[in-house]
Amino acid sequence: MSLRRAIWLCALPLLLPAAAGAIELPTRKAGLWELKMARPGGGGASDITILHCTDEATDKRMTSSLQPMANETCSKQETQKTATGYVTDSVCDIAGMNTTSHAVVTGDFNSAYTVEVTSNTDKPLPGLPKEGHMTLQAKWLSPCKEGQKPGDIVMPGGLKMNIVDIEKLKALLPKSK
Repeated sequence: MSLRRAIWLCALPLLLPAAAGAIELPTRKAGLWELKMARPGGGGASDITILHCTDEATDKRMTSSLQPMANETCSKQETQKTATGYVTDSVCDIAGMNTTSHAVVTGDFNSAYTVEVTSNTDKPLPGLPKEGHMTLQAKWLSPCKEGQKPGDIVMPGGLKMNIVDIEKLKALLPKSK
């Protein structure tokens, strides 16, 4: 998997509405969701589609596992309810890169929603733009498929993982002092 794909996959949880911050956003309808991330001007090579089986408990678990990291790395996290959805503004410093982002979430957490993110990074990784725009389009497809359990993710190339397992692995990592 290329570095760009890995970066976009790492960014995915931060785009999920459940992880938006102070205002508690609705959880998504239980079932299988298709999540398409696209970056304009990426020529399709940077577009990613994943399938995610989820339920209310899984969405809440994702929020609770991401929020401590966001609290630690972000000096600003503001989410506001709007007439059409939510708006989130944040300023975060991760690995020496200061990123300011603005996200607009519209749609329905029972059938389909869109997250439009614009960002500016002061020291982007080589090959990545200083200013970025990403769109996440999510739509509910069906109940989870037979054999799937909440948290299961199918990534490009058929790679499968479960976010609960990722949390277990994270617990084994050495703690920073």
